[in-house]
Amino acid sequence: MILNDPRGRPAPRIGARATLDELLRRAAQRRPNDIALIDPPNRESFSDGKPRRLSYAQTDRMVSAIAGRLRRMGLHADAIVGIQVANTVEGVLALLGVLRAGLIAMPLPLLWRRAEYVAALGRVGANALIVSGRIGTVDHYDLAMQIAAEIFPVRYVCGFGRNAPDGLVPFDDLFTAVKLDPIPSLEHDRAGDAGAHLAVITWDVSAAGLFPVGRSHAELIAGGLAVLLESRLAQDAVLLSTMTMSSFAGLAVTMLPWLLLGGTLALHQPFDPETFLAQRRTLHCDTVIVPGPLVAQLAETGHLAGRDGLTNVIGVWRAPERVARALPWRDPKTRMIDAYVFGEAGIVAACRAAGGKPVAIPFGVVFAPRGPKGAIVAGEIAATSNGTVALRGPMRTAPDRWRCCPTHSPAIGWPAPPPTAISSSSRSPSSAPTRCWWARFATARGLRHEYVCPERIRDALLLLTDH
Repeated sequence: MILNDPRGRPAPRIGARATLDELLRRAAQRRPNDIALIDPPNRESFSDGKPRRLSYAQTDRMVSAIAGRLRRMGLHADAIVGIQVANTVEGVLALLGVLRAGLIAMPLPLLWRRAEYVAALGRVGANALIVSGRIGTVDHYDLAMQIAAEIFPVRYVCGFGRNAPDGLVPFDDLFTAVKLDPIPSLEHDRAGDAGAHLAVITWDVSAAGLFPVGRSHAELIAGGLAVLLESRLAQDAVLLSTMTMSSFAGLAVTMLPWLLLGGTLALHQPFDPETFLAQRRTLHCDTVIVPGPLVAQLAETGHLAGRDGLTNVIGVWRAPERVARALPWRDPKTRMIDAYVFGEAGIVAACRAAGGKPVAIPFGVVFAPRGPKGAIVAGEIAATSNGTVALRGPMRTAPDRWRCCPTHSPAIGWPAPPPTAISSSSRSPSSAPTRCWWARFATARGLRHEYVCPERIRDALLLLTDH
């Protein structure tokens, strides 16, 4: 499935040959015996099963096993599969398995319960669910079976964990299966443009309630590439992430850098400070990914001290206006990178300046890494004549309602712009080329903002497909 412009124009084919599961396959060919995924060591305290450590070969095989079982169940290409799995290796495996099967993954926030579940699954017509049997004290098997009984299109409930009820399709046996179910070929349907197909649906909230946001493989890769380049992550890096992968930001700062680098991804179910510190010391992580508001507290207690191999700290800010109040970063041995998250619309990463203070992100072209000699154009930020913010680039989204900061917000260094200095090209978004995607939204304050996302860094993304 390829999303087209709502006005009937064909969708641009950027990075059309790269898919997420193909990135995994290439990494598995290069590093089959190296560790790819590591569970939280305290896994048994919040979910079923002992902690797992999977090599790239094991990860790739398990992804194929999940894909084969999903297709054997009768799910057709582009069927939507909801995923609500704890922050364990199974969550990564399930999402990539869904994609390898030619289906559409819809990761769901772990805190969602029946009302949100019903609203989301019913709206998009999901055909299957993959869940953890237990997350904390909640029985997600029982919750998922109740939802499936209520929503007619949901035909299958699958899961990881003990004590699976009748009618649920277990996936745990796939870890030890000798023979895997075959995966139907997708070459006929996706020859030459597999990366342009819809890969993931995430959810945002507007004044009208929940709404879905669809992204292709290429758009997801663009988001991860922008974060990776600005953070200057090393090849084969060891990443420790406390972020769940139920949003575009969670995927862009966690799964995509891991896939692009071919490194090791260690997961942490948020949030246990002592377990986090133990993981850091044991795994000798190059990079840790934590919520931005926790950075100062963790730094003060020594959890982010520049030792045991740590070189990067990525702080994810879901409320960008809070970055301006962040304390300066004082550790000279590590780099601090702020990831500004604008709902499900986009993400901008910025490395702290020499003084450790958050940097201003000016209007104009945003490079990754930032600066006039950046490797690629990650996007472009502009102001509109009616006092709104416009963001365009490869992380485009379907037109819908969004949430953001006003253009004069000091949080991201945007002063009130002069009426004429709209963008680096001196062109108002209202007169942008026809190949633009506009997303309009209103915040709780009643401010109206706009995101513009036309076709941009085609050449940069195509580089990914040939190595």
